[in-house]
Parts: sequence; C-alpha cells; structure tokens
Amino acid sequence: MRQLIGETISETSTMARSDGADDPHLWLEDTSSGAALDWVRARNAVCERELEGRGGFAALRARLGTILNDKARIPYISEHAGLVYNFWRDAVHVRGVWRRTTLERYRAEAPEWETVLDLDRLAIDEGENWVWAGASSLPPAGMRCLLLLSRGGGDAHVVREFDLAARAFVAGGFALPESKCSARWLDIDRLAVATDFGEGSMTTSGYPRIVKEWRRGTALADAVTLFEARADDLSVSAYKDFTPGFEHEFVERQTGFYSSELFLRSGDRLARVDKPDDANAYTVRDQLVIELRSDWRVGGRTYAQGSLVATDFARFMAGERDLAVLFAPSATSSLDGVAMTASALLLTELDNVKNRIVELRHADGQWLRREVAAPAFGALAVSALDPAASDQYFLTVTDFLTPTSLYLGQAGSDERQPLKAMPAFFEAAHYVVKQFEAVSTDGTRVPYFVVMDRNTPMDGRNPTVLYGYGGFEIAMKPFYSGVTGEAWLAKGGVYVLANIRGGGEFGPRWHQAALKDQRQRAFDDFLAVAQDLIERKVTSARHLGIMGGSNGGLLVGAAMTQRPDLFNAVVCQVPLLDMRRYHKLLAGSSWMDEYGDPDVASEWEYIARYSPYHNVAEDKRYPRMLLTTSTRDDRVHPGHARKMVALMEAQGHDVLYWENLEGGHAGAANNDQQAQMWALTYTFLLEQLR
Repeated sequence: MRQLIGETISETSTMARSDGADDPHLWLEDTSSGAALDWVRARNAVCERELEGRGGFAALRARLGTILNDKARIPYISEHAGLVYNFWRDAVHVRGVWRRTTLERYRAEAPEWETVLDLDRLAIDEGENWVWAGASSLPPAGMRCLLLLSRGGGDAHVVREFDLAARAFVAGGFALPESKCSARWLDIDRLAVATDFGEGSMTTSGYPRIVKEWRRGTALADAVTLFEARADDLSVSAYKDFTPGFEHEFVERQTGFYSSELFLRSGDRLARVDKPDDANAYTVRDQLVIELRSDWRVGGRTYAQGSLVATDFARFMAGERDLAVLFAPSATSSLDGVAMTASALLLTELDNVKNRIVELRHADGQWLRREVAAPAFGALAVSALDPAASDQYFLTVTDFLTPTSLYLGQAGSDERQPLKAMPAFFEAAHYVVKQFEAVSTDGTRVPYFVVMDRNTPMDGRNPTVLYGYGGFEIAMKPFYSGVTGEAWLAKGGVYVLANIRGGGEFGPRWHQAALKDQRQRAFDDFLAVAQDLIERKVTSARHLGIMGGSNGGLLVGAAMTQRPDLFNAVVCQVPLLDMRRYHKLLAGSSWMDEYGDPDVASEWEYIARYSPYHNVAEDKRYPRMLLTTSTRDDRVHPGHARKMVALMEAQGHDVLYWENLEGGHAGAANNDQQAQMWALTYTFLLEQLR
C-alpha cells in the first residue's frame, strides 16, 4: 500500500513550492476578490441547479429546517449570579436571541424567558452581519460581561462590554476591534487582553503574541505588557481563577498546539509552574491538577501517559513533587473530561468508546473515589452549574438512537432530576447500533459504530456513509442527530462512525500514533474500516460513500486519492487539501505539531505522499466528489477546497462545489443555512449511493 501511494506522487508535486509560484490556481486563495467570488458563484449555481432539482430536495430542506428550528430542542444553559442563560436560534430568531430565566422556571415545559439581547435587532440597528460568538461574565456575581460578536461567523470577533442588569452595552466600556483575540476578567476594572496591538503583535499562526493588563478608563495603547511570546509560538493569554479563597492569576504561553508554559502571576513577578511542556495544568481550590500527554518521571516515580495527577499547589510551587494519581489509563480506557463542583471533581472516562463517570473528593489529604451510577450507553457529558459555589451539575446523555436528555445532578448522590429532552425526530425502534472492529495494515484493531435498520439485508447493496476525523486527539462518540436520522437513516441509509488513530478515543497514545510521519496510519485505519464494511457485506464500493470535515476533509481527500476503487461518493467539508501551503494559510502554521513542516525537506517528503492536492491525477478515475466550504472560514482557508475543485475540473473529473458566503468554520451561520447545506449533502449521497 505505501509503495503504491508513493508511486502516485509526480516529480512536480514533490518539488512544489510553498510560495505557490508554481500553482496555477493560487489566485483562488484571494478569498474576497471579484474574480474568485465569480468563480464560486458559478460553481454554486451548478451544484444548486443539479441537487435542488432532484425529487424530494425541497421537502428534505424544509424538514431539516423544521428539525433545526424546532422549539422543543434542548435550550442549553449556563449559570451566572442565580440566573441561567441560553442563546437560541429558530425560524423567528434567525441570528439568535440571548435570554435568561431562573433555574426553577427552566424546569417548566415552556419556561418564561427574559430577552437580554436580540441579535437580529442588533444586526439591523448596526448594519452588521453579526453572528454570536459567546459571552464571558464577571465572576462570581458581577453584572458585567464581555460579549463576543463575529462578522459572518469567522473566528475573529469584536469584544464589547455589556451590562447584564441594564441589558445594554456599556457606554465607554471595554471594547476591542475585530481580531482573533482573548479578553478575560481580572476584576471589574481590569482585563487581561491578548489581541492585535499592531505590527509584530501576532504570531505566524495569526493569534496574539502579546498579553497586557488593561485598566478601565485608560487607552488600550497604555495597557501594561504582562508577557511577550515569540513570533513562532502559537499564542499567549492570561486569566484568573476566581474560586473564593484560592484566587490566582496565570499567564499561559502556548508554544505549540500540544505544548505550553504556565506562569503564576504575583504582582510584577511570574513564577513558572514546573509541569511537562505537553501537559495541561490548572488549579482546583488548593490543588494543582495535571493532565499528562506523555510519561513523566518526577520525584522518583513515573506517571503514565494519559494519567491525571494532582498535588498541593503551594507545596508544588515550593519544590515538593508528591503527586496523587486520580486516573490511570488502561489498554481500552482514557480520560474524556474533567468538571469541578464546589467540593468534588467529576471525571468522564471512556472505555472502548463508552462513557462512565467517577466522582473524586479530596479530604484529609486523600482522594476518595466513587463510581457514579449513570446510564451505561452512549455518550455522557458533565458541566458544573457553579463550580465555586454549588455541587450541582448538568449531565447530558445521548446516543445514536436516543434523543439527547439533560439532567441536573448533585455531587455525592446518584439521584438526578430530568430537566429537558430533545424530541424524537425519527422512529428509532426501526434501527440498531452495532460496534465492530477492523484490522488495520499494521494489525491494530480499530473500532467503529454502525447504525442501520434492524432488517437491513447483508447483501452488499446498502447505501452507506462512513464518517471519520482522526486528528487532534478528538474522540468520535455516539450522538443523536435528527438531521442524520431523517435525511439518511429514514431513506434506507447506513451510517458508520470510525474511531481511527489520530483521535482521542484511547487517549494520547491513540492520537500520537498518527502524528507527522505516522499520519498514514489514520488513513490506513479509515480504509480498513471501509474494507471491513465491504467484507461484512454491509455495503460494497458501489454503495459506499465517505464524509469528513476540516481534518476529516483531509482524511477523505487522502482516502479518495489512495483508494478511489473503494468508494462511489466523497463529501469533503471545510477541508485541508493543499498540504504544501497549509502552514501559510490562516491558522495553518499552528498545526505543524500535528502534520509537520512542509518547508523541511524530510517532512515534506512524507506529507507529499498523502497531500490530496498533490496526489489527484488526470489518469485516475475517482468517485464523484462534493466539496463544501465557507467564504468566511478564517480557520481553514477556503482556498484548499477551491483549488482542489479547479485542479480536478482541469483534469476532467466530475466534482461538485458549494461555498457558503458566510458561516465560518462551521460552514453555516444560522439554522436555515445549515438546512440548505445538509440537504445538498444528503441529496448528493442518496443520488450517488442508491
């Protein structure tokens, strides 16, 4: 397999220049040029004319719009100062409304909400295409927050101070212009701000290089510098732990995607927290908690990769290295999440891609462990109501066939109160979920989930879509989707989710097994799942399609160029595809810890072997491909998808392209755009695979 892949690389691709001088399609990287947008509109028209003309498209789009705008969806909440807040979009509030109520009222079937900010009205009043990017309230009960707004849905946003009591922006308050920035409260009159301060203040990845303390009433230009990172670092930020009695201020220098330095700030002094560079560390009351990505030899002991350890923070800063192990991974288990309540830590663990919850309490110098009785199926997620003042927490429960439910739990108890449940958007009784394993090229066993009708015949003729990601230590877990249910399962389709290497299903080791020069392992795993599906006669190459977005777009692009014989449809969403120039486009250079540096000859040698843009060939027959992206995606450059389409068209391949003119990396800025995107996607898959 590897020799065959190597033989597909032309001399031209191997010698490709990262400045793009030899790339005839480089002009498509000019995101908003008139010529490029004319090219986009022409291809959008072709895609929409074909797919919207298919029988059932209009009905599908309308149905998906109804699902995405359904008022019975769960309104997820966060708590601040005794009220719970929710951001909500529906057919009436297209851009969305930020609203609040009490927890008691929230329990009601139809809560009474108070509108805090109407984003549709704000967009009209200010003549801006505002998209909600979040809010950060002043702990523990301050009536100010920092509101984040994006133009068109990109990662770059403006920051504006908002008065929660008056439900209005603060006149003369804190405000930052549009940038990929970080703004954190230190107190009512101070912010830690990392933003674009002018020339030389951003890293090569496009994130802030300098963090400053900005005091109310002073000009941003007069803010005091706390730390300057290097230009080739990823970013820098500062923040405060507001836990009463355990307040600390920190500066974090992100040297790479998986490496960082953490400093405790005391006045003008910064003291480095002596953690491993690739570990995450944070304080939980008097404890320092550290998540390990590699083995750590310290204090005469070795703590295993993937472990969670803790120690007294003050004694650690004084040089003591006595660590308690809160979680140790096994061959099948990994740490999936950590949540803090007022007196406990709640660990979400994964075991063979199934979740469980463990409660830890620190008492008399010891950590006490208790297994929480939680549903033993699907995916579980925990978030604290108020980490500093309450032991209550939200528990989200979901799987492929069970509508997502939200509960209110209490640390120390297994009892929980049901709060909300998503309505059933399709008849789940018709379907079954199975978990299988494929054997990859090197013998590694790779699990995957299959969702299909109970009466599906194993005759190799079932339209099947295989979804994968395989990167950045992100685990692919079961989820409930009315869109997938209605647009695919209800049409007779089989849905498959692959848990390939590069992801986080089995912790850091599973991720690191597919880093840099080992990237091919992720592709091998994905191809092994495809072959296993065919061998089991779930489907066949004629009826098998693949789908992935972002890093998953790279995955399906590589799978298509390496084994075009295995598939009959490819959906490639907001993808990375030109791996010769990815590090020069938007946030791309921040991902070199994942893929490698194409400007280093030895690293480009292995990257060139899979870069889809450099391996698509005129003399090969490829499955039909639909590429989707967003003009406003300022994370993964739309030039990747544009140039791939232009090249494939020039080579005579059959490819469809659709670019949303707004929407950011999510591909869509509102529910109606989501409905359009998914209706196009599943119409394409149905036409190709039935």
